Amino acid sequence: MQNDSVLKIAIEGMHCGGCVRRVTAALARLDGVEIHAVDVGEAEVGYDAARVEPQEILDAVSGIGFPARAA
Repeated sequence: MQNDSVLKIAIEGMHCGGCVRRVTAALARLDGVEIHAVDVGEAEVGYDAARVEPQEILDAVSGIGFPARAA
């Protein structure tokens, strides 16, 4: 996959490994996203801007109950 850009994400409400797994799974479902790291409170992904918008990535995380914003 060609990663045009990198998005660092600040994530609220995460507190354990289970949260990390849920966020990782949500990000993995997105076409055009490559997960670099997911830790409690933050994540970093590479993404292909031709296939996915940064807001779609943030919405995927927020949509599972963890408010997310670009860091």
